[in-house]
Amino acid sequence: QVQLVESGGGLVQAGGSLRLSCKTSRRTFDMWTVGWFRQAPGKERECLGAISWSRNTTYYADFAKGRFTFARDNAKDTVYLQMNSLKPEDTAVYSCAADAALLPSTPWATRSDLVSYWGQGGQVTVAS
Repeated sequence: QVQLVESGGGLVQAGGSLRLSCKTSRRTFDMWTVGWFRQAPGKERECLGAISWSRNTTYYADFAKGRFTFARDNAKDTVYLQMNSLKPEDTAVYSCAADAALLPSTPWATRSDLVSYWGQGGQVTVAS
């Protein structure tokens, strides 16, 4: 069983930045990928993208390119989501997820039902 714990969410002014962290409960295997999702009130969950654990390969959804960046620190078993130039419409619950079979690619956006492990999510609120 893999546990994922997000942290770093909160309230930020429009135009500001936040960095979310996703820490795993134990060292993930080399083939594991970690993805980031968000869900705004009244909207469907959407995938920002994913990053491989060891190969530093990334997949970004089109809307996430440019303002969102994934990174990982293997020594800390932690994956990061850096969010810049935040807008009020970025307000959502942000979650990380992990899977051993899905590579960083479009299935993270189209088949999130296949993702094995999910964090509890953290609120990000962008004030105008």
